[in-house]
Amino acid sequence: MKPVGPIPPGYAAQDVLTVAGRTAAEWAEEGTPLYLYDFAVVAARVAGLRTHLPDAVSLHYAVKANPYEPLVRALAPLVDGLDVASAGELALASRHKPAAAISFAGPGKRDFELEAAIQAGATLNLESEGEAERALAAGQRLGVTPRLAVRVNPDFELRGSGMRMGGRASPFGVDAARVPALVKRLTAEGADWRGFHIFAGSQSLDTAAIIETQAATVALARRLRDEAGAMPPLVNIGGGLGIPYFAGDMAVDVAAVGEALGGVIETFPETRFAIELGRYLVGEAGIYLTRVIDRKESQSETFLVVDGGLHQHLAATGNFGMVVRRNYPVAVASRMANAGEETVSVVGPLCTPLDRLADKVVLPSAGVGDVIAIFASGAYGASASPSAFLGHAPVREVLAGIPHT
Repeated sequence: MKPVGPIPPGYAAQDVLTVAGRTAAEWAEEGTPLYLYDFAVVAARVAGLRTHLPDAVSLHYAVKANPYEPLVRALAPLVDGLDVASAGELALASRHKPAAAISFAGPGKRDFELEAAIQAGATLNLESEGEAERALAAGQRLGVTPRLAVRVNPDFELRGSGMRMGGRASPFGVDAARVPALVKRLTAEGADWRGFHIFAGSQSLDTAAIIETQAATVALARRLRDEAGAMPPLVNIGGGLGIPYFAGDMAVDVAAVGEALGGVIETFPETRFAIELGRYLVGEAGIYLTRVIDRKESQSETFLVVDGGLHQHLAATGNFGMVVRRNYPVAVASRMANAGEETVSVVGPLCTPLDRLADKVVLPSAGVGDVIAIFASGAYGASASPSAFLGHAPVREVLAGIPHT
């Protein structure tokens, strides 16, 4: 038997999984597998952040976490900005937010992407001096003053993060020591310089480490401001706030983070700050529902074969960068209060042993037709999975809990 992660609050106390007044079985009637996103959870998460973050900190949504358009459409009015990482995401974001509230990061932006962002009026977070020169040239070709920020590769990392983005050689951002010269170049060329994007890591549950990194980020921005001789209109301090996925994980103390951040930025009153969050906003709002299509025994082990798998939820199988495979929170959707009766592995329909959604977990007895729920599935799910693998149909996505207006 192997442990599973904690079911998110709001669902953990249920016996029959219910979202927006309908049971999981009712949501599944129209077909499985599906991703079910509970927008009430997203809205509550945004409201909680607004309560704890300082007023001088804007809230941005990182579209890469989940680009499902109905979700982006509903979330856009609740946040101050959308952060994108491709021309496709730029087009999506532009349908739901003014270009001035959109920023575009990521290495290897092609010329047509630079031109699209400049023409639209979005901010480009420059990843290198070479990209800066291409952006300046694109602005001249278009006759448009480009809005340019500099993504900084900081000389520190976010301790305990699932994905470290600083403190080492990196394809992301300009090394901090070279940033002042680049800012001077941009301002000399008449670009609309928008500030810094400093992102040290993501998916951290270490509250103290997040507080420490945010303080270091603000200090770095102040140093770069002084060395460049230019006041940054905005400093995007990245994200980093994680969500509990696995056994033993504990939620970040956002109140403590917000209080500490307020004390740090009050010494930097001329600049606005932004925090860029993806999975923290939408991760716990998503549930992957998949139906058991076979139950089989093999050498004293029990397998529940379901109609979803690695091609739709790569992260839950552990194949999205997980070093040691651990189980996401999982339940039989109709009997969640049952403490468990047997040890089973939940496997998908693909012809590979990697297609294992839950490994040797204790669940209530389940059979053909039962719906299995995998929680914490609202980020890096459908869009981060190899959907074309083995030619299975695309997964359904459904947004629930939209308030009626």
